[in-house]
Amino acid sequence: MAVQTLGELFLTAVHDFPRPDLFSYRDSTGKYVDVSSEEALKRVRALRYGMRSLGIKGGDKVALLSENRVEWAICDLAAHCSGTITVPIYATLLSDTIEYIVNDCQPVAIFVSTEEQAAKIHSIREKLPFLKDIIAFEETSLPGIMPFEKLIRIGQNLVDESPPTPRDECVKVDKDSPCSLIYTSGTTGNPKGVVLSHWNFVSNVQSIQRLFPIKPTDKTLSFLPLSHVLERMGGYYTIINGGGGIAFAERMDTVPVDIVEVKPTVIISVPRLYEKIYAKANATAMSGSPIKKNIFFWARNLGMECARLETEGKPISTWMAFKRSIADKLVFSKLRAKLGGNIRFMVSGGAPLNSRINQFFYASGLYIFEGYGLTETSPVISANYTDNMRFGSVGKQLPDCEVRIAEDGEILVKGPQVMIGYFNNQKATDETIDPDGWLATGDIGHLDDDGFLFITDRKKDIIVTAGGKNIAPQPMENLLRNDKFVSQVVVIGDKKQFLSALMVPDFEPLEIWAQDSGISFTQIEDLVDHPQVQTLFQQILEKANQNLPGFNQIKKCSLLKEEFTLEGGELTPTLKVKRFAIGRKYKDVIDAMYPPVMDGEEN
Repeated sequence: MAVQTLGELFLTAVHDFPRPDLFSYRDSTGKYVDVSSEEALKRVRALRYGMRSLGIKGGDKVALLSENRVEWAICDLAAHCSGTITVPIYATLLSDTIEYIVNDCQPVAIFVSTEEQAAKIHSIREKLPFLKDIIAFEETSLPGIMPFEKLIRIGQNLVDESPPTPRDECVKVDKDSPCSLIYTSGTTGNPKGVVLSHWNFVSNVQSIQRLFPIKPTDKTLSFLPLSHVLERMGGYYTIINGGGGIAFAERMDTVPVDIVEVKPTVIISVPRLYEKIYAKANATAMSGSPIKKNIFFWARNLGMECARLETEGKPISTWMAFKRSIADKLVFSKLRAKLGGNIRFMVSGGAPLNSRINQFFYASGLYIFEGYGLTETSPVISANYTDNMRFGSVGKQLPDCEVRIAEDGEILVKGPQVMIGYFNNQKATDETIDPDGWLATGDIGHLDDDGFLFITDRKKDIIVTAGGKNIAPQPMENLLRNDKFVSQVVVIGDKKQFLSALMVPDFEPLEIWAQDSGISFTQIEDLVDHPQVQTLFQQILEKANQNLPGFNQIKKCSLLKEEFTLEGGELTPTLKVKRFAIGRKYKDVIDAMYPPVMDGEEN
């Protein structure tokens, strides 16, 4: 029988690809422990019966407030095998946002990971009369919370009393019925609940499997939040579907160590990880001896040229191939070892990936396939893949997906991965999906003659200057981030006389440069304010402006002393920039870059 629902996907994979390490996690001793396919199925079955004992039935909603861990997966899979709708919630969200989400969708139960997450729900419990049960993965001192393992034991006792037949392992549900409600991270305003069906996910998994065949020999390290649709579809459902294994990173800051130990064959990430690896490689080279520094940059430039030629289908000479083999031995093999040594391919999504960084990884034998999608499209719309790759693009549309460009440049999408709609928000649904099923992505882009899709900006991010010029900020931001000293940048200019930028330095290479330049400093604040550093970044700006037309040139920049972060409110949980929040937080810094407009002065 063809797989059409997520419950069927899981049960088929467990039957066809049994493995001793379907899931792996670090235990309290710091060692990775494996959970077999058989054990995972047993716990999913027990949780199904346990949920039923609480009165949770098909069509009900259950929320998941947790970091990535085995229990998250068990809850999600048990829900899909029960016909229950899951509502994943980012563990990094604060109580007020969680309250909004939970009140909007009204789940009958919520699973939480730790005492910290349980406390968030406990603090708003009186405002959630519809919430019947809170189940915690870890022990908590708070009242009225059921231990997860207790629910598993209750369910297992029921299973032992009345074991299910193979046909009863999964409730029969329609493939087009809702399976999950995912709230967008929201760069502006309250998050909207995206209703996705079983077939939305499964059709996307099956399309991706044709382009990136996952094998039973594959293993991934899961560190992007499972609440994020990219990780959920790509690093979870797709891996399970292909018979692969999933190891959960202990925390985001342990990823470099976890990668070396897990030795994954597949990595799925947002660009920030790749940017940090690239910056670290450059910083290490800069701090080495002159010989090591020269070797690194020779290898990098040679490898990137080879990468360009290969992806353009042009031949590489025997001499160049020989030099590349030397570069690989001296430089690139060491980078691969730091990523575990077994990488088959990596995926980048969620934000634009700097094409220069992509070329560098390609040169290293670490292929990053950049794709594009939305929560509303489950998520993948297009992707680069083996023998179909173009740097700077987000690849070609999936085989079962239609893409066209509207008159104003907006990307429109139609296909089986397009959401059912926004929960409790028919107005927003009608504004996003037209009567013929075309979804307006909100992104501006174009297709080249070979069918590769290029994203130029978010429609709502377009800057309209005081002079009436419409300017897309992302290409300029990407250009500035090409520089090794620039970590983050946001271009400013809406309703302003000219463009300016807030720039966050990449502090590690900047500190090395400062030491080499004889600049003494005790704190980052001293370094950022130093006249030579200010001059350095002005030169970076002037260099970027040489590649921009006059009205697109950035006249001024201000250096910030700390990175944009999720905790600081400048980034979404998927690490997208919150332009409005940044504009509000740094209003004084921005205003200082603009002279007051006098009465009668021309804009």
